[in-house]
Amino acid sequence: MARIIPPRVTSHPSWKALKEHHREMASTHLRELFSGDPGRAARMRAEGAGILLDYSKNRITDRTLDLLLELAESCRLSDHIRNMFGGQHINKTENRAVLHVALRLPRSARLVVDGVDVVREVHEVLDRMESFSRKIRDGSWKGATGRPIKNIVNIGIGGSDLGPVMAYEALRFYADRSRVFRFVSNIDGTDFAEATRDLDPEETLFIVSSKTFTTLETMTNAHTARRWLLESLKKEESIRHHFVAVSTNSQAVSSFGIDTANMFGFWDWVGGRYSMDSAIGLSTMIAIGPENFRKMLEGFHAMDEHFRTAPFAKNLPVLMGLLTVWYTNFFGSQTVAVLPYDQYLKRFPAYLQQLTMESNGKHVHLDGSPVDTDTGPIFWGEPGTNGQHSFYQLIHQGTRLIPIDFIGFARSHNPIGEHHDILMANLLAQGEALAFGKTADEVRAAGVPELQVPHRTFEGNRPSNTLLARELTPAVLGSLVALYEHSVFTSGIIWGIDSFDQWGVELGKVMAVRIIDEIAGKSPEGGPHDSGTAQLLDWYRKNRKK
Repeated sequence: MARIIPPRVTSHPSWKALKEHHREMASTHLRELFSGDPGRAARMRAEGAGILLDYSKNRITDRTLDLLLELAESCRLSDHIRNMFGGQHINKTENRAVLHVALRLPRSARLVVDGVDVVREVHEVLDRMESFSRKIRDGSWKGATGRPIKNIVNIGIGGSDLGPVMAYEALRFYADRSRVFRFVSNIDGTDFAEATRDLDPEETLFIVSSKTFTTLETMTNAHTARRWLLESLKKEESIRHHFVAVSTNSQAVSSFGIDTANMFGFWDWVGGRYSMDSAIGLSTMIAIGPENFRKMLEGFHAMDEHFRTAPFAKNLPVLMGLLTVWYTNFFGSQTVAVLPYDQYLKRFPAYLQQLTMESNGKHVHLDGSPVDTDTGPIFWGEPGTNGQHSFYQLIHQGTRLIPIDFIGFARSHNPIGEHHDILMANLLAQGEALAFGKTADEVRAAGVPELQVPHRTFEGNRPSNTLLARELTPAVLGSLVALYEHSVFTSGIIWGIDSFDQWGVELGKVMAVRIIDEIAGKSPEGGPHDSGTAQLLDWYRKNRKK
């Protein structure tokens, strides 16, 4: 297949037309757009894989959408989608396929990549995960002293932690409540200490998640867990009863003391931030059960198929990815707020931070030349209604334009009194208030003293998407995650960057290793540091000894 030359997006006629169009839209208010177009809301919505997207409260017209869709076509988005799903090596800097979509293909599918049917391999691992999960859940897997496992501690970092943590919290309603699930990621010893403080080693299983089994933070915590266990159980052979690995390095796993029969592998075509539905999700499967895990995979696949086949004008990930480009590059927005009105999704914004910012936080095109426009915005958020009592003030009346994704559900897993109706009323009210605001005349008409009028006026014209589903099920969570995966991909294609490498995480890690050796006395003190770092390092050495 012919190589797709990364586009210089700013040279496309549709980009230039969007710049001209923005001059008109910059002074157009959502109040005008709605009052002049009664059919706007009915027209600006799309559905797919169990999710409804209402994007009518965006600062766009049909002309905006036409130009954005033209931009997608001129950047050959369709070809890029086809190449990803076909297993082409679209991760150019690492010469790898990008096939997280293969993790959720049905068993009957077939996808050959570099001469290997990856679907068969994926389901072999899923079947082994299922067998192991059932043994933990039914009590047939015993610890070294013959007691069943009651505590599961996942040790990982980045995608090996954020995905499992988010999925466990999001699907806690479906989780086995007879077991304790904990997650250790930070190199700060407090993380491990607090995660294990009240656990009985005889009933605890550690899942060590590291593809290479060399990740500094993960392996430091894993060795600490090993010592913690042996302090109680003494015998080295206990390790194989209380540790399993998610890795591809069988030699390192075996050297640690883990039986390689209890090693669950994955592939170099799965990036860490796209891996929660691979063996990295072993803790998730143990928590919610194999059946619910497979339903989650079905939700992922349903959104994959929607992204792959739906016309762009009705394609949820494409629309959201293009709107990100619209606000980032034409309105100069620097952030996107993701505000889930569901407490179970409290870790979802943190999960999206890695997915979006590690993917699209890039400063060069695929060919290595500098980008000629801004790329990935900052993602952040907090569950509603908590956020309303902290940062919504800035969103409503601050000087920054912050596009928002509201996420809500028709039904609650915990229908207590009127709680859920009040929660959803707040979601709907916030979208409306942000869009339309409150004019000075409306404030005066309410009898507000003139002195307060400027302070109680709301400009409005703050854009938002609203994502709704009937209920937060495993399938809907899968669809929701895949929606953001593919919207990130869409934006990355427009910007002409590699959304699947992450070289930016390396430099600080390499430098940290050098400083660790200096602190430990394994290399001469006073290495080639700048004066500020040298001074701070000296302060730390002196004060740690006290």
